[in-house]
Amino acid sequence: MTESKSRFVVSAEWLRAELGKPDLRVLDASFYLPAQKRDADAEYAAGHIPGAIRFDQDKIADHSTALPHTIPSPDYFAAEVGKLGISENDRIVVYDGIGLFASPRVWWLFRVMGAKNVYVLDGGLDGWKAESRPLETAAPNYAPATFTPDFDESRVVTLDTMRDIVSSGAMQIADARSAGRFAATEPEPRAGMRSGHMPGARSLPSGVFANQGRFKSLPELRQTIEEAGIDLSKPVVTSCGSGITAAIITLALESLGHHDNKLYDGSWSEWGSRDDTPVVTGPPTPVKA
Repeated sequence: MTESKSRFVVSAEWLRAELGKPDLRVLDASFYLPAQKRDADAEYAAGHIPGAIRFDQDKIADHSTALPHTIPSPDYFAAEVGKLGISENDRIVVYDGIGLFASPRVWWLFRVMGAKNVYVLDGGLDGWKAESRPLETAAPNYAPATFTPDFDESRVVTLDTMRDIVSSGAMQIADARSAGRFAATEPEPRAGMRSGHMPGARSLPSGVFANQGRFKSLPELRQTIEEAGIDLSKPVVTSCGSGITAAIITLALESLGHHDNKLYDGSWSEWGSRDDTPVVTGPPTPVKA
């Protein structure tokens, strides 16, 4: 990795050289929206990076809520990833099919739960395949491990806290949904949700952080964030449709050394589905020169 690249992102070349080492765990965290017309489980079965463990974000989640793939309790998370053979001391590399869509969420989740050495694969599985790198179809069978969680609750925003943030303006809000969903010029993909955005939010669509599935350089990330009206010297809460792509903004912020950030786990699936939360429409307020 060069100094202009995120320290949390590893290349396919680096990963290929590390495969098979006992402290390395590779996770296939692919997840797709219905409009993407891809089946993550079927693609994993057809061919994945050697040794990769399928990490299902809908299974390792809080099942006591109707909201999708919300963060599970630390004990449940630890028990489930321990069954997969993952400990908090392992080097963990997460990838998804597209390259930078769902993998940052799992990167964030492991870090919030206390793992320190967690990375995202640049280019994802699509990039790996494009370079004709090896694949396998058999699922690995690692011995169970003990994952000891050290949950950082302060990095997760709940609905009540989000209400306070919106009303007080205590934190900047960065929204990773598309510009059309943000402005309410296109509908939400989930039924029963209002369109628009939280008052004061800034639009940072998740797709602006990568080129062909590869994470932008640090100077490009900084420019992208600042041009959206986010002040990197102030705290930020990230949000999206259901808490997955918000983590792409989190990854960008952390890559730039911005650590005063949180993720709104319920995101628009929670905020937009209620009738007692303020929603505004139209494009974001222009950035002052």
